[in-house]
Amino acid sequence: MLSTVVFDADETLIDLRPAVTAGLEAVLAQMRRLTPVAAGVTLADLESDWGAVLGDLAAAPVAEIRRAALARSLDRAGLRAHLDEISAIFFARRFALTRPFADTLPALAALRQRWTLGFATNGNSRVERCGLVGEFAFEVYAHCDGVPKKPAPDFYAAVCAAAGVDPAQVVHVGDNPAHDVVGAQQAGLRAVWLNRRGERLPADVVPEAVVTTLTELPSVLADLSGEADLPPLIRRCSGETSRVDV
Repeated sequence: MLSTVVFDADETLIDLRPAVTAGLEAVLAQMRRLTPVAAGVTLADLESDWGAVLGDLAAAPVAEIRRAALARSLDRAGLRAHLDEISAIFFARRFALTRPFADTLPALAALRQRWTLGFATNGNSRVERCGLVGEFAFEVYAHCDGVPKKPAPDFYAAVCAAAGVDPAQVVHVGDNPAHDVVGAQQAGLRAVWLNRRGERLPADVVPEAVVTTLTELPSVLADLSGEADLPPLIRRCSGETSRVDV
């Protein structure tokens, strides 16, 4: 029997891309103020620097990966000495603009009536910095208390320990097929893939369910739990997607 629903953070509950883009735009503006050499550096260059360092640092804390990417960006204009300043600018802007998706809070409110809700992430998005304070019964963060990053089995073990239940009672919801579906299933959890952008799953990835918005989750989870007699409010959360001020 299902008892717990645990959510990935970035691009699942949290609309991260606009915040990251704004952070990089602030970085680029400061670089150009510091030196005319930076006039030849583009936003696309800064965006590509994340991918350039990610391979070697995939297991590292996300803040460390971002700092390495920013260092690479600064090297483009001979500004490595400004790394601390530039990192502070990026993170201040990134967190100031981090918001939940419009469907996040209505879905969580509907689900909380029946299931225990958890928040579990590899990234930097802590609930107090992204408008989600008080929404979850427990939180799990990679690189805190010795927890490794997804898809390591010990990450999901930490989720189950925080929830106080067996893996078979937990559904993991997220946007990343490898981390949020395959990794969760290999650890004994069930998995729902959130496909906001109409992407295609690899043929060998088979989640228990696929949703395109969080609005669909209450009904999907009721079906997965075999509880077709749940009240309508639990089975179907409101379709309203009004802006959330956080």
